[in-house]
Amino acid sequence: MEELNDITYDIIGAAYKVHRELGPGLLESIYETCLEYELLKSGYQVKRQVSIPVCYVKIVLDGGYRIDLLVEDSIILELKAVEEIMPIHQAQLMTYLKLSGYKLGLLMNFNVTDMKRGIKRVVM
Repeated sequence: MEELNDITYDIIGAAYKVHRELGPGLLESIYETCLEYELLKSGYQVKRQVSIPVCYVKIVLDGGYRIDLLVEDSIILELKAVEEIMPIHQAQLMTYLKLSGYKLGLLMNFNVTDMKRGIKRVVM
């Protein structure tokens, strides 16, 4: 878990850097691209728009959901650019964690004046 904490610390630092450079008010996809760039530049393995299959009884639905960014095959980043984080956004990340089997996620809202208020850590 110590390694995940170190990675999380670096992810948050990269998010602060992106937010400091761009500020609030842009599309989520722009923050996603820039955060991916910063993490790759730091040497992390990052996958973008990772499909999560949904299994129901004996039916597998491919491509129903997508993880915005997956870092080091262990941490889900769910990015938002909304006025405020709502309970449904946290529930969405919890569902992604449950469906994927990953244990740690960060919900990050870039549409804030202070990035500190825009980050929520979620552990399954």
